[in-house]
Amino acid sequence: MKFTLIAIVIVGMTTGAHAQSGTTLSMTCTQARGIVTSQGSAVLRTGPITYDRYVRDASFCARQETAWPTWVRTADVPQCPMRICQSPESFSGR
Repeated sequence: MKFTLIAIVIVGMTTGAHAQSGTTLSMTCTQARGIVTSQGSAVLRTGPITYDRYVRDASFCARQETAWPTWVRTADVPQCPMRICQSPESFSGR
C-alpha cells in the first residue's frame, strides 16, 4: 500500500496532472472538458474505481507520445470527446 501511494504521488508530480474530486458521471461534458482545458492535463475519475489522465493537447504528453481522441461518459452525454496521451504503436482506438 505504501509503495502504491508513493508511486501515485511520483507519477502525479512528473505528469503535472491534477486529480479532481467526483466523477465524470456527475459532471457535464462542458465541465469535464473545462477542467482539462484550464489545467492542460487532469486525472478524472470515470467511475467508482476507474480514472485516466486527459490532456488539452500533445504538448502535455511525453516526447514519444501524442494526444489521441477518446470519449468519456458524463452526466449529460454518453460520449464526451477528450484526449489521452499514448504512443502511436500502442494506440488502441479507445
